[in-house]
Amino acid sequence: MSNNKTFVISLGGSVMYPQSLDETYIKKLRDFLLKNIKNDFKFAIVAGGGQLARNYQQTALKIAKISNNERDWLGIEAIKLNGLLLKTILGNQARLISSSDENNSKVFNKYSIIITCFGQPGHSSDLTAVQAAIDLKINTVINLGKPHFVYTANPDKDPTAKPLIQVSWQDYFKIIPSKWTPGLNTPFDPVASRLAQKNKIAVIVADGRNLPNFQKILNNQRFAGTTIL
Repeated sequence: MSNNKTFVISLGGSVMYPQSLDETYIKKLRDFLLKNIKNDFKFAIVAGGGQLARNYQQTALKIAKISNNERDWLGIEAIKLNGLLLKTILGNQARLISSSDENNSKVFNKYSIIITCFGQPGHSSDLTAVQAAIDLKINTVINLGKPHFVYTANPDKDPTAKPLIQVSWQDYFKIIPSKWTPGLNTPFDPVASRLAQKNKIAVIVADGRNLPNFQKILNNQRFAGTTIL
């Protein structure tokens, strides 16, 4: 992990929008971030689309025959809306980056928090987080989502699945699907994972709703979660 106080966060949409917007959690997250930037932490955040994205995708599929690209574009718009919500509640401490024409590192010099919410079809917001880490020269992405760990198998389908504390990229690829499909639910998407592996970026998978555990990660203390490297 980077030894400074700058972090890239891939914030799963499932923690912001599990079935609807979780106002209580979002307020706690806002307070958590504002408290930490007072202690000189800086955050580059990419929020996922969560159930909001899946609602739009599933509704469209029920009504018309649409392509995977069209499904992804619906997801991207949900990502933008979740990102805009974060920017709005964080006020002038944060800057929303909605275009690839903007430079993460230059904007980050002026703001304690940047929220990046642009993308293209063919991957999830995880890839945007990895790209931000490359741009900012940060060697770890913290993936705060629904699963607390990476498991040996899908724990929803396999009761014998065991949590992993650390796993190599090679072994992680054996656990997840090899291809991206819109709405795919994995700890970290396969396209983003290949880019992270190529650029020697580690990914920490942890429970996005457990903010005390998130604080331990920031403080470089022992935490509950999985490190992929």
